[in-house]
Amino acid sequence: MADNKSFDVIIVGGSYAGFSVAMSLGRALRNVLIIDSGLPCNRQTPHSHNFITQDEEKPSAIAEKAKKQVLKYDTVKFLTDLAVSRTKTDKGFEISTQSGKIFSAKKLVFATGLKDIMPNIKGFSECWGITVLHCPYCHGYEVKNQKTEILVSGYAAFHLAQLIRNWKNDLTIFTNGKSELTQEQTDEIKRHNISIFEKEITSLKHKDGVVEEIIFSDNSTFQLKVIYSRTPFEQHCKIPELLGCELTEQGLIKVDAFQKTTVDNIFACGDNTNPLRAVSYAISTGNITEVLLNNAMIEEEFLRWQ
Repeated sequence: MADNKSFDVIIVGGSYAGFSVAMSLGRALRNVLIIDSGLPCNRQTPHSHNFITQDEEKPSAIAEKAKKQVLKYDTVKFLTDLAVSRTKTDKGFEISTQSGKIFSAKKLVFATGLKDIMPNIKGFSECWGITVLHCPYCHGYEVKNQKTEILVSGYAAFHLAQLIRNWKNDLTIFTNGKSELTQEQTDEIKRHNISIFEKEITSLKHKDGVVEEIIFSDNSTFQLKVIYSRTPFEQHCKIPELLGCELTEQGLIKVDAFQKTTVDNIFACGDNTNPLRAVSYAISTGNITEVLLNNAMIEEEFLRWQ
């Protein structure tokens, strides 16, 4: 990385959305710095699906190919580091990193994704993204013939029960304790011959992330191959909030149709702005971000020029 400390744009987060923004900005001759900690939320997922031209590719391979292509543009720089704090200045922003470096930019883009909060179930996090899945559109086709169940409660269980039946209609819902489903939801689920188990779960027996059994608090077990689940999440990076960016009720960064946050000159794209959480979607929001961002810079420069 060059010694330059001042950039047109700093992109915090160097995965699919961040690289998408950076490529377009590099092609627009903008001086760009990408700061990335190297911990994408899908780092355990073995294959990416439902992304045209990249179906079955490893997520890490897609990211590495993107990085290689983006860094061909000599105005784009990449730093492996963690952005930890921010300062708003008269000319824009300063971002400080964990290693003690400080960089400035006129505009910021946060493509930092989300952090999933794992339940207190031994083995769950090790299976997450491998055989404990969040999205049937991403993985449902590959596991359609395997013994599949649902581990979640409340409305999420009701929603997944409807959704997963498109791929697998022989289902059981495990609520890990007392069900939070309404009576109406429970009746509808049972009408489709979907069982509901309210036993508390202590662990998932697995081998290298491939789940084999659910183990309950009474030491009984249930054999299976695939689990769909939904976990709570939080923003992976707190800096947007510290700069005053509003969040939605769901905890996502609030953006307009062009990925602009509620703070001037700050944009956000990818998983941190929308619950869809797909590689293709993250890339598309990165493209949208660049269009408005670069256009705004062009207009500012044009009006300022004498």
